[in-house]
Amino acid sequence: MRAVVAREYGSPSVLSVEDVPVPRPGAGQVLIRVSAAALNPADLRSLSGVMRESVALTFPHVPGSDFAGEVAEVGAGVTRFAVGDEVFGVGVPRATEAMAALLSTPPSLTTGAMAEYAVFEAVTPALAHRPSGLAPEHAATLPIPGLTALALVRKGRFSPGERVLVIGAAGGVGGAAVPLLTAARLHVIATALPDDEDYVRGLGAAEVIDYRAVDVVAETLQRYPRGVDAVVNLALPGSALAGVCEAIKPGGRLLNAAFPSPDPAAFERADVTVETVFSHAGPGDLDRLAAQAMTGALPSTISRVFSLEQASRAYTELVEAHVRGKLLVTVGR
Repeated sequence: MRAVVAREYGSPSVLSVEDVPVPRPGAGQVLIRVSAAALNPADLRSLSGVMRESVALTFPHVPGSDFAGEVAEVGAGVTRFAVGDEVFGVGVPRATEAMAALLSTPPSLTTGAMAEYAVFEAVTPALAHRPSGLAPEHAATLPIPGLTALALVRKGRFSPGERVLVIGAAGGVGGAAVPLLTAARLHVIATALPDDEDYVRGLGAAEVIDYRAVDVVAETLQRYPRGVDAVVNLALPGSALAGVCEAIKPGGRLLNAAFPSPDPAAFERADVTVETVFSHAGPGDLDRLAAQAMTGALPSTISRVFSLEQASRAYTELVEAHVRGKLLVTVGR
């Protein structure tokens, strides 16, 4: 089969398309014929080697976590899926099993979705049947952004009418977070470039702040002198968030979903709760996301589509270019 392969740590330049053996499913596993795979920054974080001391990769390594495809083979004991089932979901590399425990219980592991075939665990809630009315391309972009957005909404304990500043609203997770926050009847203030204003307003943002033209904290306080009820950070590194707290009213929350995470002890304001939120798949969560996608509540946010042979270029764009929404790789048959 064809697969995107890295044989060492590095940038997207170490990725190439190679012919490699088709992985075989063991007991409790399924082999998926991949139709589409979405790119995530976490794919490159693992590849860079920055986390190698805690979650070392094994080489050759195939990246890719979010996918949609068809069950091609089932391992011993699998009853949840059958050959021919259309599915979608997310898994992390087997070498990073410690991370998989954060994603779901039981853990969701994979041989890598950037390939014609990939093996996934069958019992995890991070895999689900894809409804016939949901395009595989759309389904492949839902797991990490949607599960992160669900976790943010749940952790935020929001009340209708609260004002929430979303930093990085035009990115991949923002494409799910803004609609879900809006659906919770929150007033969303989004940071985005002027070229992305119509896009984030289409997702549900009530206001937009151009983060390159003005100081976001100062502009937020100009509009709301008492501050906003919460900040949802999808873009800034943890070290840059201490000042953002000034835009939050007493008793408010700062919810972070970006890497690296902030140290709560570094924040001077004891009246603001600082929490980092991780993607997590609970029972039925992917089904909920699929249902919302089919009603239009979670619209497709695909901005560019690449072939498997173009995956290295796609990952390079993810790193070097301003990306609106999601980048997708389709796998030819």
